[in-house]
Amino acid sequence: MTTTTKPANLAELRASGWTSKSVKQEIYDNFMRMLAAGDELFPGIIGYEDTVIPEINLSLIAKHDLLFLGEKGQAKSRLMRSLTRFLDDEIPYLAFPEAPLHDDPFHPITSVCKQLVASLPEEEVPIGWWPREGRYAERLAPGTKFADIIGEIDPAKLAGGTSMSAEEALHFGLIPRMHRGIFAINELPELDELVQVGLFNILEERDVQIRGYPINFDIDVMLLFSANPATYNRSGKVIPQLKDRIGSIIHTHYPLERDLGIQIMEQEADVDLDGDFPVVVPYFMREIVEQMSVAARKSKYIDHQSGVSARFSIANYRTMVASARQRGALLGEKPAVPRISDLGHMYSSSLGKLELDMMGSHQMSERQVLDAIVAEAIRTVFEEYVDRHGLEEISEIFSQGVKIEVGDMLPSEHYAERLSRVPPAWEKAFEVNASSDPAVRASCVEFVLAGLYASDRISRAQHRGHIVYEIK
Repeated sequence: MTTTTKPANLAELRASGWTSKSVKQEIYDNFMRMLAAGDELFPGIIGYEDTVIPEINLSLIAKHDLLFLGEKGQAKSRLMRSLTRFLDDEIPYLAFPEAPLHDDPFHPITSVCKQLVASLPEEEVPIGWWPREGRYAERLAPGTKFADIIGEIDPAKLAGGTSMSAEEALHFGLIPRMHRGIFAINELPELDELVQVGLFNILEERDVQIRGYPINFDIDVMLLFSANPATYNRSGKVIPQLKDRIGSIIHTHYPLERDLGIQIMEQEADVDLDGDFPVVVPYFMREIVEQMSVAARKSKYIDHQSGVSARFSIANYRTMVASARQRGALLGEKPAVPRISDLGHMYSSSLGKLELDMMGSHQMSERQVLDAIVAEAIRTVFEEYVDRHGLEEISEIFSQGVKIEVGDMLPSEHYAERLSRVPPAWEKAFEVNASSDPAVRASCVEFVLAGLYASDRISRAQHRGHIVYEIK
């Protein structure tokens, strides 16, 4: 049906053959069609192909309301928003100016639409078209009031003589206004108990009760929720009756492999590495940034119940690229290549994203915890490269008393000058990320030096942004 031939009134809509569907039936039909056609169901979702997505698929086929249960930064909100792709492009609704909701033209639920449809010829009943993007609403639970998502008595209507028990006296909240759409609540356990009771009534009876006055109409809405396991499973945070009526619980997780985490990091960071000041990122630098998140999630200093969001990797990756790009602009290096010394700027993008475990951190500051995480990440990735490239003997160079100075603002050519007396160091660094480009070689050298320091083979001294490595 093209936009030029869309029905504009109820008579035309009836003649077109359009049929009413519940929102869950609509999602089911579109999902099954795309599934049978082999379409990509959840584009942009990485690492959930064999775990989370199969559970979502079954829940949609079962026509359930869903709860996404997982720690922060596990794409819960993104998954909820992605379900809109299974809605129709647009659906018809009764376009009366007085209508408070997007009523189904053949099955209106509000009294005003029922009365108008009954009193007018079908040719005079106006039809509008509600696009897919308008049929999804989302709310963060903390601070949300009953009136926000369920509704409230409208004082102005009472002043006009409308009875409190009449539907016309109500100002509807987000859920009724999402009739025939999808409504999502993030952080469900933080929702006030009174509001949870209202949700329970909607899930059970699909009707609305405001200040004790029941409004008996069949709200057609798909409800989605998200929660952190630590709070969702805590007694008293979510009323049992509400838990019992959520159809499916979808458990999310962090990437099971580091390479998947890197794919997510690069996709979500969406950094343009080209342009007037191009940047080339060696793979080992990407591995270190993502390994920082892996290390943080395992760290005894970090609150595991809170988790470490994927945003930790994303923000740090952007900062690392920004530091390299700044060097490229100031020193005229094209392309600029991130180095270990660029990680020294990650305090700005990391602090606030880690929640310390007060029992495990033993009064360590957030900066000290971050330094320990960075060191652990470098050591882990470096030892993997040692196993593959045999870099251990490079430490013998330092037994001759050689000192090597590095820094995020040192030109790449300076690394060659500092290492001119020890060409084997270049050759070993070269093996890590084969390139003849001085900027890439400088990055490799810093990786090797930082790895030797992190594995306790050489010493390091820092002063005003410059770092000097030497034998202990």
